[in-house]
Amino acid sequence: MNDVDQADPREIQTLQMYLNEYGQQIEILTQQLGMIEQQRLEAAAATETLRALQESEDGIVLLPIGGGAFLRVKVLDAGHALVNIGADVSVERATADAVEYLQDRITELEALGKKVAGSVEQLQGQATEISRRLEAAYRGTRQAQAGQGGS
Repeated sequence: MNDVDQADPREIQTLQMYLNEYGQQIEILTQQLGMIEQQRLEAAAATETLRALQESEDGIVLLPIGGGAFLRVKVLDAGHALVNIGADVSVERATADAVEYLQDRITELEALGKKVAGSVEQLQGQATEISRRLEAAYRGTRQAQAGQGGS
């Protein structure tokens, strides 16, 4: 029996640890992708609402209040909107400026989403390679054990 045929248990343990870590990182990045997509959808919905408001003759819109319920409300100042610029800070902007700001935000979110998706893809590739190495190590161990049992 050759010692080279049998995988080192420490190597198997290390590979399993790396595989678990990659799995956790992939899960975290996937959650971030979901949050990025949600923010992008919200910004797109806000953009559509602001545009519809600009085109509305009477300034009446449907205001979602949760649970699938809406109120029909009249907007007093359709020419301005409050926009959250981060850190719970909102500023008043002309509606057209608010739309432009939100479109820029959508572009940033799309770029960030692509970057995070690329990271997920890279990690998945690394995890696949580690899985292959781990499977080869397990196979070597099983073959070595079978060889010892047959001797």
